[in-house]
Amino acid sequence: MDWVTGLQPRGDRSYNSCLVTVDRFSKTPIFLPCHKDDTAINTALLICNRVISWTGKFTNINSDRDPKFTSALWTNLYQLFGTKLSFSTAYHPQPDGLAERMIQTLEDMVRRVFAYGVGFMEGDGFTHHWFTLLPALELVYKTSIHASNN
Repeated sequence: MDWVTGLQPRGDRSYNSCLVTVDRFSKTPIFLPCHKDDTAINTALLICNRVISWTGKFTNINSDRDPKFTSALWTNLYQLFGTKLSFSTAYHPQPDGLAERMIQTLEDMVRRVFAYGVGFMEGDGFTHHWFTLLPALELVYKTSIHASNN
């Protein structure tokens, strides 16, 4: 699990970040629009409603040392679900490498979409709601052939 931050705030909710989760078993990504300043509670609700409901409970979560994942709320949730948390360290993100690689892939897909002008256009001809493309990008990734799924 990791965040893509620094995105342009768009839409009614002004999303400015994307939480990227990857199921280690199936290599399936889930891209969740969110806010950089979301609280641990908001992040927990987002993950419970959109990720755990689809994948089932986690046995292990790999992430960076984001304060959202080190708070007391998350510690209690880990104990409740019996989940082990593994943190990556600064300048050594290998434990979270799957999410990091997925972020690179997501950024590449978004760049390609914008380069070809695909998306929901507004009056000035530019796509303004990047988060509306996330479900389609998930579908494209899930239905593509990769070395890991032949």
